[in-house]
Amino acid sequence: MRRALAIAALWLTACNSAPAPAPDTKAAAPPPAPVKDDTALLLDAHRTAAQVVPDHILGIAAMPGGSIGDYDDHGKKYQVFIVEADSPDNAAFLLLDMKAAMTNPAYLAQMGGYFGTRDGKGLYVFAKAKYLAGVVGLDKDAADPIAREQAAQLR
Repeated sequence: MRRALAIAALWLTACNSAPAPAPDTKAAAPPPAPVKDDTALLLDAHRTAAQVVPDHILGIAAMPGGSIGDYDDHGKKYQVFIVEADSPDNAAFLLLDMKAAMTNPAYLAQMGGYFGTRDGKGLYVFAKAKYLAGVVGLDKDAADPIAREQAAQLR
């Protein structure tokens, strides 16, 4: 009897193979949608470089790509960026995503945007029409006239 039970146990163990591993359902993330080159909308004065960022402008995961320019005004270095959304509504939602990525955002009633910090740098951000735009690297008072001039370029 013991021999029969031992044979049955061996037979059951041999026949019971481990389940096949589950297929890898994590497909590679689709590439980001192509980003329109809006570098021509960036301010010209004091610009030293401009580029298109394919995804995550300013390194913020919630943000799509956009255009960014580097500026140097007599040793005062800063950046200006533009993200083109599909609609004014989507630009407003991107503004809220940007606000969430900022430290101590303060509402700017005159621009309908926010000023705070990100990675230790001043960040002035606003939405106009179907664009989200902003100035990085300056304090609020220095960024305000640049942001207003940039807003005038966006239609």
